Amino acid sequence: MSHTIRPIRTTARTMLRAAACAAVVLGLGIGLTACSGTAEKVDRTVDKAVDDAVDEVVDEKYEVTYEVTGSGVDEIQFHVDGGKAMDPKIEKVASPTLPWRKTVTLRGITPPGVTPIALDADGAGVTCSITYKGKVIEEGKGKDMLAAGGCVAVSPVVG
Repeated sequence: MSHTIRPIRTTARTMLRAAACAAVVLGLGIGLTACSGTAEKVDRTVDKAVDDAVDEVVDEKYEVTYEVTGSGVDEIQFHVDGGKAMDPKIEKVASPTLPWRKTVTLRGITPPGVTPIALDADGAGVTCSITYKGKVIEEGKGKDMLAAGGCVAVSPVVG
């Protein structure tokens, strides 16, 4: 078996090629970093615009009217202003006189919601509704409504 010994000149050429490849890779890395810097600026600008739009919607107030009719309702729970959008503050009325009606002011993306609670599940005559600017945006009736947890609508300022 014969072994080939490479001259030093070939090793120097190999090192030169490796250095050239490293320079190209380094150049690509720097170029991509510059591009990603631009992409990051665009991302930050878009994020800020979205945040500003959400803040504007979140601060907008709106009024809804809750209504519960029928009989056999032991308690009514309803969303009011306060708390967080997806964890709204809830007020309760025990032993309400029906028909019951309440107008509340909510903020931003907080969903309007009213839940009549009947211990006797045969309350098929119970109805609930949510009205916004004179238009009913959610309505529920009977046992199915009671089992579903009342009436909850999407905030009209985002819908």
